[in-house]
Amino acid sequence: MIIPAPSSVAFSVFNFPIYWYGIILASAIFVAIIIGNKFFNVINVKMRKDVIISCAPLIIISGIIGARLYFCLLNPSYYFAHPIEIFDIRQGGLSIHGAIILGVPALMISALKNKVPVMNVLDSMSCATILGQAIGRWGNYFNSEAYGFPVSGQAWGVFIPESKRVVEYMNYSLFHPTFLYESILDLFGFGILTFILFKFGKKYSGVSFFAYLTVYSVIRFFVERIRIDSALDIGSLHVAEIMSVILFVIGIAGMIFCFCRGRQSPNNI
Repeated sequence: MIIPAPSSVAFSVFNFPIYWYGIILASAIFVAIIIGNKFFNVINVKMRKDVIISCAPLIIISGIIGARLYFCLLNPSYYFAHPIEIFDIRQGGLSIHGAIILGVPALMISALKNKVPVMNVLDSMSCATILGQAIGRWGNYFNSEAYGFPVSGQAWGVFIPESKRVVEYMNYSLFHPTFLYESILDLFGFGILTFILFKFGKKYSGVSFFAYLTVYSVIRFFVERIRIDSALDIGSLHVAEIMSVILFVIGIAGMIFCFCRGRQSPNNI
């Protein structure tokens, strides 16, 4: 099956283009917040029912800022030459690793401000986040980005316009749709993390959060191995692969700690 290249513009309002990327990103964030709030209510039946929703503004703003700054830092030559474009995210340019780096502290601050268990907030939003990522990856499709090596033959692949192709592969037209691979794997990850949350979330607070770091890092590392449009390489590895390894180690260590602790404390952070 050949996946055609779509238009990146959904529609225009007074000649101002509204991009599919932004629509899909907004939808992914909305779903993540609603699901995260629902999951928090399930594992904290005695808490307020709108905790995650009340934290949403800080979570969203911090996540987007972190995702954008991280992406720009991985493409320094372009954004130093075009600094005003740092503020233009309508056509993409967001990194989930940046969202994690800035979004997690924002979640912790929000939880402390609302006087609710920090790790329970992180657990709930981690499960919801990977679902949001599964949705958000389709924004890459409409931007003709996050694709892999060229495919052999003409039976499978996503068509990438010449203007979006990596220079080394300009003579190819069909590529592995790694955005699709990651979206599907993220859905499986959502199932795994949801099981962990409902099975262990009440007794081992924090384990779902660290499981998210572990599961997503594995997904991202192996998908990244076949991507060719990733920003910035260090040696033979993409920066995203290196970050995935770091987060994987943190995730494994965190899960071991949570299970060894063996009980849930209302004061844990």
